Amino acid sequence: MGDAHLEIRNVHKAYGRVAAVQDLSFAAPRGSVFGLLGPNGAGKTTTIRMVMRIALPDAGEIRLDGQVIDDDLRERIGYLPEERGLYRRMKVLDHLVFLGEIRGLERGESRRRAGLWLEKLGLSDRAGRRVEELSKGMQQKVQFASTVIHEPELVILDEPFSGLDPIATRQLKDEISGMRERGGTVLFSTHVMPQAEELCDHICLMNRGRAILTGPLDEVRARFARSALTVDTPASDAELAAVPGVTAVRRVEDRRVLDLGEGVDVAGVVRALAARVPLLAVQPVVDSLEDIFLKSVEGDHAALA
Repeated sequence: MGDAHLEIRNVHKAYGRVAAVQDLSFAAPRGSVFGLLGPNGAGKTTTIRMVMRIALPDAGEIRLDGQVIDDDLRERIGYLPEERGLYRRMKVLDHLVFLGEIRGLERGESRRRAGLWLEKLGLSDRAGRRVEELSKGMQQKVQFASTVIHEPELVILDEPFSGLDPIATRQLKDEISGMRERGGTVLFSTHVMPQAEELCDHICLMNRGRAILTGPLDEVRARFARSALTVDTPASDAELAAVPGVTAVRRVEDRRVLDLGEGVDVAGVVRALAARVPLLAVQPVVDSLEDIFLKSVEGDHAALA
């Protein structure tokens, strides 16, 4: 699968008669934020648990860098589960140092990295506090630091922003973007589509244990492009309406939207616009990821009904 870092190949997992994951395949490229998306119960957490070997697939393969993941390869992965788990009575710095050592770091190096992460996340003044004395948001920052302290090449984040305030959310988003820029891979699981749209460059949308939509986010959105354009121009509505292929001119908030006829050559309309009116900007109208999510899930339910 090309430059895939993490590969899921025809994976199936059932619990009794219930198929939690069915013939699932996708590839997360190295240096990407890959969104594993879907409603609650879609199979996202089961998939993650199989990547981490907490559960084993009934069929199929899960590979990291082309190798089937075993216990040794799992050490190259950092995992932040949806159900958080911290040693509440430990002091914050001691907690991070301890978890760094568990993940293979020498004590001195673990202490150095723990100090850096506490400073980066604005928790240096809490280093000597017990974990239980921190707010929920601060505890989540500690959990995040413990997930990445050993600098894993693949980081799996299951609903990482749950319960965080806007400032802490922005900090974690910046860290996730930084991991991608440094060539790491992030598997980001969520059902909150605006967060995925902001962060992800590739997605797999799951429903009822199956992949119903996969690919680079820009390509997925292009598949759902509407026959409409937003324009920025000093031209009048009448001038725009006179362009061949334009059927209506609408105002949506502070934008003007041109509805196009069914099957119209969009590129041809753009050329005609540029030839007739001063055109400052033009963009196709595409659905948000949330709209795509809802349409895809509703269509999948209808197909299975």
